[in-house]
Amino acid sequence: MEIEYPKYDTLLFDLDDTLYPLSSGIARECGQNIKDYMVEKLGIDKSKILELSNSLYKNYGTTMAGLRAIGYDFDYDEYHSYVHGRLPYDNIKPDPILRTLLLSLPLRKIIFTNADKLHAARALERLGLEDCFEGIVCFESLNSTNRDNIHGNDEIFDIITYLSSDHEHPLSGLPKTPIVCKPSETAIARFELAWE
Repeated sequence: MEIEYPKYDTLLFDLDDTLYPLSSGIARECGQNIKDYMVEKLGIDKSKILELSNSLYKNYGTTMAGLRAIGYDFDYDEYHSYVHGRLPYDNIKPDPILRTLLLSLPLRKIIFTNADKLHAARALERLGLEDCFEGIVCFESLNSTNRDNIHGNDEIFDIITYLSSDHEHPLSGLPKTPIVCKPSETAIARFELAWE
């Protein structure tokens, strides 16, 4: 008799607006904090923020990755502290039903998020789920914190004008980002290396 093994041994969970509801307001506040950071810390004209942040998110996976791609230089820890440090974590409530469900699953469970580790830990603690996961793969897991490889451009790439221009393959001409984030293939490959 042949023993059948499960096809999968690990479940990956996104964190934000997946393990806690959109109604918590965390996503809305995070989005506003990103826009405020762009104005207050990077000096971007407030009238351009909405279109710019939407274009960066759509084309790079996160606004942060897009900002770095088009030439803005900033400290990653400062960015995360500004964007996540001011969130209303009290809006995230414990979820005992989700906890029971997660603990009943006989598979390894890992958080896979573009957020920083401190944000992930805070959210999981508020949910009462901090011991339901074997680990967290986050911004710090996917990206080097070595500032030696960071270099700003003297000129900021105008992504809005570029995307509104008539290009045959507009996405191929976008500058590359030094930030690795999901759902890129590089992020998946780095995740696999971390958890082999």
